[in-house]
Amino acid sequence: MKGKEPVQEFFSIGDVCTLTDLKPHVLRYWESQFKFLHPAKNRSGNRVYQRREIELVMLVKQLLYTEKYTIDGARQKIDEYRKSGELRSVASAALDSQAVASMESELRALLALLDGQPEDSKGTKS
Repeated sequence: MKGKEPVQEFFSIGDVCTLTDLKPHVLRYWESQFKFLHPAKNRSGNRVYQRREIELVMLVKQLLYTEKYTIDGARQKIDEYRKSGELRSVASAALDSQAVASMESELRALLALLDGQPEDSKGTKS
């Protein structure tokens, strides 16, 4: 009987950048703007993110980039979610929607490759 593979519990800033498609300086800046984004540091002083923090990063990204909130507006919206008890579910949904968008982009690239047509950086056929 095959056991379950262990689930990664801690992520480096590089891992988070890959998962969220953000640059390290953006994550560090957001830490200064959003008090709840404060990853622990390991003995070497490197940031160590947990899944919950990655979900919050994705929620901030969704509010700023997709819904076009300002930083102050995103802070207020997150406070509303926290006060209503919806923060955890909304943050989890933001991470899920990023995963779906990433899969869609990869599928478009595969389809274009199979069709023999190169794609541009936006995932459209040229």
